[in-house]
Amino acid sequence: MENHLCFNSDSNKDDSNDGHSFHVSQEGIRSEKFIRVAMVSGEASGDILGAGLIRSIKSRYPNAVFEGIGGPLMIAEGFKSLHPMERLSVMGLVEVLGRIFELIGIRRSLKRYFFKNRPDVFVGIDAPDFNLGLELALRKRGIKTSHYVSPSVWAWRQKRVYKIARAVDLMLTLFPFEAKFYKAHDIAVRFVGHPLADLIPIKANQVKARERFDYQESDSIIAILPGSRSGEVAYIGHSFILAAQWVFEREPEVKFIIPCVNAERRTQIQALIEEHGKGLPIKLVDGNSREAMAASDVILLASGTATLEAMLLKKPMVVAYRVSKITFYIMQRLLKAPFVSLPNLLANRALVPELLQDDADPARIGHSVLERLKSGKGQALAEAFEVMHLELKQDASENAANAVCALIEGELQSRTQERASHVD
Repeated sequence: MENHLCFNSDSNKDDSNDGHSFHVSQEGIRSEKFIRVAMVSGEASGDILGAGLIRSIKSRYPNAVFEGIGGPLMIAEGFKSLHPMERLSVMGLVEVLGRIFELIGIRRSLKRYFFKNRPDVFVGIDAPDFNLGLELALRKRGIKTSHYVSPSVWAWRQKRVYKIARAVDLMLTLFPFEAKFYKAHDIAVRFVGHPLADLIPIKANQVKARERFDYQESDSIIAILPGSRSGEVAYIGHSFILAAQWVFEREPEVKFIIPCVNAERRTQIQALIEEHGKGLPIKLVDGNSREAMAASDVILLASGTATLEAMLLKKPMVVAYRVSKITFYIMQRLLKAPFVSLPNLLANRALVPELLQDDADPARIGHSVLERLKSGKGQALAEAFEVMHLELKQDASENAANAVCALIEGELQSRTQERASHVD
């Protein structure tokens, strides 16, 4: 599998739009007309993207209505969520089966709602196994569709690209190598950059972050992020707490901070600490995961968007992940990418350690964390991370909004009509 990332933003932007070009002025569209934008996000990272997209679209269409499924950040922007976002937050191939009938029911209810209340555009944010089927159904009814955050088709289950071609009018990618993949398959695509790269400063302020949590500049701090979903925490959380115990026994001055995405995760993590980490100097905080990472010296985390945040904060990290044995067995045979964490995928080399499944035992995790806590190689890693940060800093929410608004206004109409004629 080719997973080369060229750090040249101009060439990447040109490549990603060749053959499917459209333009919105720098000032953007501004219209008082009413539009309806349907969106579905399945987890916290998508909630961040959705909230930024809503803000940018509202600046162009102040009378726009946004509805579908979203989280607290999207709701705070005026979004109407028809179902709790938490119900879509399911991890693993096998784990989905336990909720399959509920998920099918939610998708059917959304179809009925959007058929009756036709949106001007539907934007599926990540959650491809849920959203692509919905996008296909809506597009068959003549509703324009966009998908924000590419599925990892370049890494595994590559045949999904044919379904994407039938389901999606426009793919919005966060990373440039993804846009090149879609261009090669003749799918309209726009590399927009990543909103987190716009939001997080190139030079993070560790001192200010530490003051927020009453830490001293001289403290040794390890941030632990076992995941935002209950399934993730259930599989890897106890190993993270035991790894913290392993590190503390060898470095008794170290302190730990664990941000909890919601009250349910806090209760779940607190129970793990009671069982496996009594007496450890662990500070639990509600939310504020980015600030907790910024305050740290090293981050221990599950694979996912948090690894990108850690990279953008220029922090040494250890990535560890565990799923059910059956899910891991299947993924091993389907996965075509050499890495699972975003920093390694973007660099196309092993910048950070990845401890997966049986390798994610407390001793191995603890050793990797302690090694990075005591290592003097942090500056070289930070420099590599900064290059990637600059590549992704593209004003993503504005770029995504420009692309979605161009789709609404019909600037992709001829391409949409051409592809719609091939929809079964």
